[in-house]
Amino acid sequence: MLTVGGTYVADVNDPLLANAAHVFYLRSTMAHARISSIDATDALKAPGVIAVITAADLAKDPALTVFPSDFPMFPKTLGRPWLVTDTVRYVGEPIAAIVTEHAAQGPDAAELIVVDYEPLDAVVDPETAATSATLLHPEHGSNTSMGIPAGAPVDLDHCEVVVRQRIVNSKIAPSPLEPRSAASAWDANGRLHHWSSNQGPHPFRGVVAAGLGIPVENIRVITPDVGGGFGAKATPYPEDVLLPWISRHVGRPVRWFSNRSDDMVNLGHGRAQIQFAEMGGRRDGTIEAYRLSVLQDGGAYPRYGAFLPNLTKLMMPGVYTLRDVDYASTSVLTNTTPVVPFRGAGRPEAAAVIERIVDVFAAEIGMDPAEVRRKNFLQPADFPYMTATGANYDSGDYETALNMVLNTAGYNDLRAEQSRRRASGEKTVLGIGLSAYVEITGAGGSPEYGSVEVLPSGKVRARTGSLPYGTGHDTSWSMLISERLGIDMADIEVIHGDTDAVPRGGLTGGSRSLQIAGSAIWGASAAVVDLARNLAAELLEANVDDVVLDADSACFHVAGTPSISRTWVEVATLAASRGEQVFAEFDFRQDGATFPSGVHCAIVEIDTETGQVRLVRYIACDDAGRILNPLIVAGQVHGGIAQGAAQALLEEMVYDADGNPQTGNFADYGIISAAELPSFERIALETPSPLNELGAKGIGESGTVGSTPAVHNAVCDALAHLGVRHLDMPATAEKVWRVLQSAAVAPHTGSVPTPAWVTTLRSGSPVAASEGSADDIAI
Repeated sequence: MLTVGGTYVADVNDPLLANAAHVFYLRSTMAHARISSIDATDALKAPGVIAVITAADLAKDPALTVFPSDFPMFPKTLGRPWLVTDTVRYVGEPIAAIVTEHAAQGPDAAELIVVDYEPLDAVVDPETAATSATLLHPEHGSNTSMGIPAGAPVDLDHCEVVVRQRIVNSKIAPSPLEPRSAASAWDANGRLHHWSSNQGPHPFRGVVAAGLGIPVENIRVITPDVGGGFGAKATPYPEDVLLPWISRHVGRPVRWFSNRSDDMVNLGHGRAQIQFAEMGGRRDGTIEAYRLSVLQDGGAYPRYGAFLPNLTKLMMPGVYTLRDVDYASTSVLTNTTPVVPFRGAGRPEAAAVIERIVDVFAAEIGMDPAEVRRKNFLQPADFPYMTATGANYDSGDYETALNMVLNTAGYNDLRAEQSRRRASGEKTVLGIGLSAYVEITGAGGSPEYGSVEVLPSGKVRARTGSLPYGTGHDTSWSMLISERLGIDMADIEVIHGDTDAVPRGGLTGGSRSLQIAGSAIWGASAAVVDLARNLAAELLEANVDDVVLDADSACFHVAGTPSISRTWVEVATLAASRGEQVFAEFDFRQDGATFPSGVHCAIVEIDTETGQVRLVRYIACDDAGRILNPLIVAGQVHGGIAQGAAQALLEEMVYDADGNPQTGNFADYGIISAAELPSFERIALETPSPLNELGAKGIGESGTVGSTPAVHNAVCDALAHLGVRHLDMPATAEKVWRVLQSAAVAPHTGSVPTPAWVTTLRSGSPVAASEGSADDIAI
């Protein structure tokens, strides 16, 4: 045994949870239907059943109206109920809560509840939803939740070459290995204690307060170890937030643990965009104009996913000197699971489409895709750089990253081998895919909290508002404190995940942690040193301006006289004797977002007889500013590459025409494993950000942003000589085989038909614009 393991919500054994009942949610088995009645008579007689709660029970409490919205901009007519009232809108939507003595009794009792459904037509395809007469929310009047109207039209007519491509960024399931779980208990003083697997206890506490009408100070939220989140646990869910109400209703603590099948259809999904890209330029490789239209599938209710096109717009120019750009989008409702942030949240979608259309453009003009990128890159002297869509890039060196990746890959040799195989007619073809990306991290402008206290024992107790869930914050924050104070990392304790133990905090998401939460710890550490210097000056009987801290020995001394010194123990003991603390706290707010970037190269082999795709090599250069811990960075990049490659090759949530999910478990949904992945080759590059003292940018999502288009481009590149212009993700063996067998493969004409929804969108957005700048983004 290498470790003792984590403590997840399911492992919590707090005395307040003694004698806890268990909650199980009955979920809709239909994608779209009216509920005529819910009969729980037999369920209430089943062994161990304490209560069956439906929307009718919740309606008796005036505090419970609709579930709190992710954004106030969403129309009130599209509010999500806590439990279904009269209409179900996707398979998996919670209808009733069954409270039982033991966890195994809930599913059995749920089988005894009779739900009388009146089926309605389901709308699953977003292109159909955009114009369908079947409305998910008839009182809203359309299936559109929000949109961004087109701006000034780009000038494609003057371009020598114009290419157009419809691109599907498939709907995927985030699939954290720990499903959602929570527990609630009220103490003897009437105060709520709530344990939850989420990405930020303080924001979650705010949702509980707003949703249930409980004062914030009367709520304690504890988030222990979290087994993966990927953005999907950054937004709250009714099943979790409703537990305190259920606990009070039945008069005892309650626990709820989701299972894999439930999470596959009710934990929010990600991506889900249909994109139509148009790019124009000159035959010498200069890109002159870019127009992007996006149809976002938001699922049955507008959650964060409906807002994601704003981030796609912000990052649409990518790493290129593009000024003539235009964007329009609409978010539509479908009878599928609502879409939420997923690792990258709108930015991978932007990178995927521009990097794919750049390859289409390069193929049309007969130029190597690496050279097209090089010709259009922003240069280091351009920074800081304000893009045409309002993103203020802080720093970057895109061409250096490209050169390093090409040299490491042996790019010219790979192209030569590819040509040899094509000329000889080999059945195993080679594909080389590139992506050059830039993404936004640390956006939103919200601060983060950090505090540092040196105890009389010489040990350190630090508190952080950020929440680690596989991100290594404990190690990173200990490194920062140790560097400032000179105290050994083994003597540093980092406290997090408890709203009683940490006064304030934000979400861990949007790759904000090191640059913002780390800077807060860095600032608190500096403040503690300044405080301690005053105490050390008294002990040394010296002027405080002359006292310095030697971090190597962790001792204070007068500058130039290291032989006479005082330790942290002595300093903290003096403070304690006065009833004081060697303590400082710091809230760091960053003046703008940072913009990590990189270049990835994927090499695939495809068996043209079976369609099987093998990712045989992967090279990545990711620039996240100044690196604090290379091992943690490598882990983040490796995980991101794996998730991005999985989307390109395997992952997709599939529904039938009636809205029934066809990939509702890990047997049917393609989760990638180490067996499908090569060892990743990483190249270090650091262009520090000027926006924080650490010089750090985010890294948690970069691997995903760069990998999906690199692998996707590699697959399309491998098939190009066989007449395949484009293949939508995921590039499964069946899909590749079918396109190779088709006798109707479109010739390489440089254009594809414009979908009807694009024409409609360009003629006028059906809703008012709801745009967000980088400073408005909270995830």
